[in-house]
Amino acid sequence: MGRNTRKRRTPLATKAVAGAAALALGGGGLIWANFYASAHEENGGHNRTTSRGTQVATINCPDVGQKLTKVPRGARKGVARELARLDRQITDAYTRLAETRQAQAGDAAYVDNAILGPLKSKRTATLDRIGIDINRAGGKAPRDLGRFAPCQGVPVEQPGNGGGDQGDGGQDDGQDQGDGGQNDGGQEQGNGGQAGNGPVADDFVTIEDVQPNSRNLPNGLAANGDGGSTGSFTTECGTNENALRNSDNVIVAPGVSNGAQHQHDYVGNQANTAFASDEDLAGGETTCQNQGDRSSYFWPVIRIQDGTQDIDQGQPGGGQDGNVGRIVAPSEAQLKFVGNRTSDVVAMPRALRIITGDAKAFTNGLNNANTAWSCTGFEDRQVTDKYPICPEGSSVVRTSAFQSCWDGQNIDSANHRTHVDFVEADGTCSNGFQAIPQLQVRLVYDLPAPRIENGQVVNPFAVDSFPEQLHKPITDHNDFVNFFDEDLMNEMVDCINSGRDCQ
Repeated sequence: MGRNTRKRRTPLATKAVAGAAALALGGGGLIWANFYASAHEENGGHNRTTSRGTQVATINCPDVGQKLTKVPRGARKGVARELARLDRQITDAYTRLAETRQAQAGDAAYVDNAILGPLKSKRTATLDRIGIDINRAGGKAPRDLGRFAPCQGVPVEQPGNGGGDQGDGGQDDGQDQGDGGQNDGGQEQGNGGQAGNGPVADDFVTIEDVQPNSRNLPNGLAANGDGGSTGSFTTECGTNENALRNSDNVIVAPGVSNGAQHQHDYVGNQANTAFASDEDLAGGETTCQNQGDRSSYFWPVIRIQDGTQDIDQGQPGGGQDGNVGRIVAPSEAQLKFVGNRTSDVVAMPRALRIITGDAKAFTNGLNNANTAWSCTGFEDRQVTDKYPICPEGSSVVRTSAFQSCWDGQNIDSANHRTHVDFVEADGTCSNGFQAIPQLQVRLVYDLPAPRIENGQVVNPFAVDSFPEQLHKPITDHNDFVNFFDEDLMNEMVDCINSGRDCQ
């Protein structure tokens, strides 16, 4: 499923066969762990080893890709393959963690000796190959790459009641996870999502309990305002009516099938796979009404975990990677480019790549996180670390305001972060970066509201994620590769700088 697939109009959804204590997923017969974990711990909160006798919820490894800021261009594809190998090693270790709960209960050192120790050895060998790739391409590999080999087990924790930092504590009657506990090794369906790897009840909050204007992340601020460049440019590219999806990521893992280990919805460019070159993308078909926009816009899918499966139930990126349930496409997908409230904007270069948010934010921390969840009619209330439960007649909204400061030289960087940046609180770009049009993505979903019953969530929805990220809402992210033709890009810049609203 790493390559693009077009989903049939009639979904092959089958009822999941669920036992009271475990759920085996299609194809691989894989049983995933279910455990409690709260996504609103600060960065570094997981950097500890587990005490003996403490059940391990998931695995936290250093994100090597974010540490490598200097990789020669000639080494980047090879390094990307090795980074994807590191991700797969974590998934394999997490799978073993989920399948050996009985052994762990009888041996307090089991996780360290049978899971984390072998994982460290595999990571050490992979890190050595990364160093060789960098040196062979004329670069200088960091001498201390080996320090990124050890991983930690993240212990099970019982988060408190309430709707998180942004609520007013009004969830006491529905989100106490003390009831139900970790029955049968923590694999009871309904207590941790359909696949047993999230979400849990504490990942949800009733939107009325979220305080207005309380979003608490510095990333993802709107760049536009009353001054500077006040115009906008909207591109209409549909809602993925073609059902074009894959589990690749051409930005982070070029040349690696299933490099994302979760499914993406694609609008705009229809040629996006892990194996697409810039020339392939430039010549690809587009779903955008203005054919001058062949950009690729993609984000992780949302699934309803209602006991059904989708056509990828036994496939990589789907059931094999712990992503289960029925995929739901957005009912609306608004793609708008806006200006900067302190200055004019300059044109984005062809093939500029931007990732906003962090697919590993649950274990990485909040440095790169950029999430905003809400409901129609309540969009002054944005929550970052919870999924919203919307009232009847209201739909789920997820929004992303991208980085809009550019270094003026590079279309990508070794860690896919340092060539672009978010605006400061006052709207300015720091470090000599230039303001470019800010992409603001607003996605609306018509989803049935989950229910919280006896401390468990019934029929939850969640974004696809890496398995060990437990489908936490803080891991939401969005991706963009610019392939506007030069004339249309110049038209966009002129509209924004002159204060006009165009499309």
